[in-house]
Amino acid sequence: MSKAVVTVVGQDKPGIIAAVAGNLSKHHINILDVSQTIMQNIFTMSMLVNLETLDEQFNALQDELNQLGAELGVTIHTQREEIFETMSRVSTQDQLF
Repeated sequence: MSKAVVTVVGQDKPGIIAAVAGNLSKHHINILDVSQTIMQNIFTMSMLVNLETLDEQFNALQDELNQLGAELGVTIHTQREEIFETMSRVSTQDQLF
């Protein structure tokens, strides 16, 4: 399964989760897990999403979510799961030496 992690950070306001989830739904992307918290009025959220049904290029999705973030006044980063797997392998290899 091809997955991505979507992170959102910014000033808390109503509708952030709904806007991001609605955008993902528009592209037939299923949210597998979500975690969010508010720390001193700063909203933070991480979503694990399934990209198997992505109906466009990943870079186009990133650009669209970045634009949504700008409209909402938050920062949205979208990263493929593979980057985390690679970082884990590099970190594990470093520990071996």
